[in-house]
Amino acid sequence: MNGSAVAKPVSHEAAVHATQRWLETAVIGLNLCPFAKAVHLKQQIRWVVSEATDTATLRDDLARELERLRDTPAEQTETTLLIHPFVLGDFADYNDFLEVADEVIGELGLDGEIQIASFHPDYQFASTAPDDVENFSNRAPFPTLHLLREASIDKAVAAFPDAAEIYERNIETLRRLGPAGWASLWV
Repeated sequence: MNGSAVAKPVSHEAAVHATQRWLETAVIGLNLCPFAKAVHLKQQIRWVVSEATDTATLRDDLARELERLRDTPAEQTETTLLIHPFVLGDFADYNDFLEVADEVIGELGLDGEIQIASFHPDYQFASTAPDDVENFSNRAPFPTLHLLREASIDKAVAAFPDAAEIYERNIETLRRLGPAGWASLWV
């Protein structure tokens, strides 16, 4: 894993703004995650931009944010988006790093307490082509690690009886929208 950096420089404010726009337009706007709207409206999302330019520094930032989420009441911070625009621009490297992220969770004793959802500008599910529209459900403006409390996930799933159908519904939504429709969201 070479930890390649994302090519274009970006400010913290621009990275957060672009990621917030993605959350509001795609994740909430297309209802890709029915649980996102409430925590966004309650301002319980922590937005963090990592300065990491290598995987070792990103690992340290991830550990720090996992500990912070663990130690902060859910009413204050329900979830954290760790945006890292300067490292892991290559999706294969990013995907490899997810194993490191899982190791950090284990080392901190957070298995069963916090999990990580992954988002990347070039996200690609296994057995899909790079341009398949279903990949767009996990495409964010920058590589992003979404730190989620498992208790919150359990609570949200209990309140949403068809949670297992979210993935299929997202694929249908994205196929109806198509690549041109997805692109039009960002004009």
